[in-house]
Formats: sequence, structure tokens, C-alpha cells
Amino acid sequence: MASSEKKPVGFATHVIAGGLAGMSEALVCQPLDTIKVRMQLSRSGRLPGTKPRGFIATGAQIMQRESPLALYKGLGAVLSGIIPKMAIRFASFETYKGWLADKSTGKTSTGMVFIAGLSAGVTEAVAVVTPMEVVKIRLQAQSHSLMDPLEVPRYRNAAHAAFTIVREEGFAALYRGVSLTALRQATNQGANFTVYQELKKAVQRWQPDVEVLPSYQHMLIGLISGACGPFSNAPIDTIKTRLQKSPARPGQSAFSRIATIAGDMWKQEGVRSFYKGITPRVLRVAPGQAVVFAVYERVRKLIETVQLTDVDESYSE
Repeated sequence: MASSEKKPVGFATHVIAGGLAGMSEALVCQPLDTIKVRMQLSRSGRLPGTKPRGFIATGAQIMQRESPLALYKGLGAVLSGIIPKMAIRFASFETYKGWLADKSTGKTSTGMVFIAGLSAGVTEAVAVVTPMEVVKIRLQAQSHSLMDPLEVPRYRNAAHAAFTIVREEGFAALYRGVSLTALRQATNQGANFTVYQELKKAVQRWQPDVEVLPSYQHMLIGLISGACGPFSNAPIDTIKTRLQKSPARPGQSAFSRIATIAGDMWKQEGVRSFYKGITPRVLRVAPGQAVVFAVYERVRKLIETVQLTDVDESYSE
């Protein structure tokens, strides 16, 4: 058998490559995510003549009051969900992309790639992202100091936070904001995968002699594609964060809570409040996607190389 015959990428490859890519992203970018969440929850800038606290000032305040380690609050929740999240993201995208491909050519059009990305975003939001973010945001919203052992937080860690939320508010509380999360993830991945794949094709056309793109090019492409999502759905993400931070009120539907939160933001803080945290979010998501795609492509290539080597050796015996 010729070694050029490429085996289909299996689910295990998505788990390993996606998991390593996700862990790398989380370790690098978690501080920016914590700053983003604090900015979205902040009520600064409400008074006339005042401005919302910026991301540098917010980060400095967290480190001064709570220690630099506080920037990694919620990391346990992120790491516990990152492997299934990335596995589901890449595996579902490739599955949907295959289903939407032209049966005669096997190629997927740009429009169908976008739909596959949208579908992958909804899938990961429902399966993993929503409960993971509810727990993460509750941990990040706590302003206790990690330097004071006598200051006991309400939620000690990700597992304790999840247990407390379910015990006090019910299992459904872990899925608070699922519609907004699904909408955000869908637009994120729709834009992310479409831009990434189109830029990757363009770069490959410009370099016809390069069989495998170097990691720095994957990082640059991922950086650009990763920046597209946050600008398109910042208001959704801000409303979602505030919705997931607080317990539900009895008798109030999810839609009415969303409408109330959005109305209060508009009246009390103005249109700029919907874009609170956009700077750290872009600074987190764009480099995060650069790391994800670079690590994912590299690990995936290594796994495929090992698989082809094993096949060649088995046929040479």
C-alpha cells in the first residue's frame, strides 16, 4: 500500500490534538479571560462624566487586591472541559463539513463550511461550554484575596462550585444562558472556521511548493480568524456573562431576564456597556485561536505521520 493514501482522521486524533491545543490556549490566555469577565460584570462608568475601568486598570486592580494568581480563577473549570470541548468542536465540524460536501467532488463550499462551523459551535455550546462557563464565571466573579487564608470564598474550586450550584439552584442552573452561549459559539465558530480555511487555502496557493505550512503561518491565520468572532457577538457575550453570574428569580423566564439585563445596561450604562471587555476578549480569543490551530495542526500531523509509518511497516513485513 502506498504511504500517500491518507487515512481518515479519527475521533481519537481530535481528542488528543484538540485537547493539547485547548490546554495550551487556556494556560496562555486565562488571565485575559478573567479580566474580560470582571469588566463585563463591572458597573463602573454609570455616573455621568465617568468612564468604565479599562482592561489594564482592571488587571492591575485584581493583582493588587487578590494577588496575581487570581487572574487564573476558574482555570480548573476551563481545563476540566477543554478536552471534550475541543474534541467535539473539531470532530463535529469535520462531520458536518463531510455531510455538507458536494457528493460528486467531495469538496465543501465556503457557505457550507460556514454552516458547518455554526453547527459545531451550537454542538459544543450545548454539550460542554455552557455548564463549564457558568462554573468558571461564578469563580471569576469572586473578589476574595488568595493571599489571605482567613478569607473563605463562596466557591472553593470548580467541583465545589458545580456541586453548590446544582444543590442550591438545581441542575438547570448549569445551563443558564444556553441560548446566548449557543448563539455566541455558533457565530464564533462559523466565522472562525470559514476565515481560517479560506486563508489557509490562499496561503497554500501562494506557496504551491510547500506541502505542509509551518506553525508560524498556522498561528498567523488562526490569529486573524480568531479575531472575527468577538467583534461580531460582543453584546451577546456581555449579556450572557451577566445572566450566568447571578441566580435566577422565581417565575422569571430566561427571555425576560435577558430583556431585563439588556434594558438595564442600555438605560444605566449606555451602548458602550455592551462592548465591555472587548479588548481583553479579542486579546484572549485571537491569540488563543492562534495557539489552538498551530498546536492542533502540528499534533494532528504527527499522529497522521505515526499512523502512516505503522501502516507502511505492517505491509513491509
